[in-house]
Amino acid sequence: MADFLPEGDPLSPLSARSGRRIGAGQVADLARRVHGLRLADDVVYGKDLIGPALRELRAAVKLYREGVHTEEVGRELLRTIGELAQIAGWVASDAGEHAEAERIYQLGMSAARAAGDGVLSGNVAGSLAYQWSNTGHAADAIGLARAALEDAGTDAPPKARALYLDRVAWAHTRAGQDRPAMTALEEAAEALAEDSAGTGSPSYLYWMDAGELQVMEARVYTELRRPLRAVPLLTDVLGRYDASHSRELALYLSWLAVAYADANEPEAAAETTSRMLTLGQSGSERTAERTRIVLERLRAFRDVPEVAELLVS
Repeated sequence: MADFLPEGDPLSPLSARSGRRIGAGQVADLARRVHGLRLADDVVYGKDLIGPALRELRAAVKLYREGVHTEEVGRELLRTIGELAQIAGWVASDAGEHAEAERIYQLGMSAARAAGDGVLSGNVAGSLAYQWSNTGHAADAIGLARAALEDAGTDAPPKARALYLDRVAWAHTRAGQDRPAMTALEEAAEALAEDSAGTGSPSYLYWMDAGELQVMEARVYTELRRPLRAVPLLTDVLGRYDASHSRELALYLSWLAVAYADANEPEAAAETTSRMLTLGQSGSERTAERTRIVLERLRAFRDVPEVAELLVS
């Protein structure tokens, strides 16, 4: 990140701006590129996408610091930087660059707050909370996930509240707190039920739907060792999941494999793991970590022929 952003406060405008005048058109162009990065993240992962993501972030911050713009354009530019930092942080986290991702997320939270966008601030903060949940900082993740939900406010779009409650549920799950995790899942389902075709949502929530909520519910059940609940949910989702999103497909298969193992179905776990391994997401450290977890879990069944064959391959 030191190669991409200036020292100190990256969002501090230069005292003497020498750049071009920035209008709404340039901000709209940047917003389209940001959404392009989101769509790219569906099919290109972590280490393969981090370079382009950081270049876009550097260009956006440079535009804000050096350009001349009205207060309204500046606010929209800050909002776009916040969105860009969220996806760039997500990409960095997927690449295993957690310290860099945290710095990027912090930049995004600063930009969103400066723009007065609590819903966006909640999305960026919730993304960092999700990373903390997965990197051994569950207690901090709970506090940040709940703060993200508060940042968004009670008037946030249903999809936003559902997603942020999902992150609360996951943080409690990783902390081993069953009851608050299940409560947050129920509240997330209630929030998403309020969404309709006529309800507006920010473009960065395009992927949030009932299927994603179902996946999170299944992951929570898997982590809490409730495989009889997790397996049907994951099987249902995977039966209709977009195969072009291979990273997510591999991740969801990893939870299904663990759920099968917990249900004492090693043959099914081995078959599911084999499907996961054929997807081979080398650019995603998240997928690599899940692969290690699944294979370690299967070692308890090393005497089962299907598992033994998988472990030596």
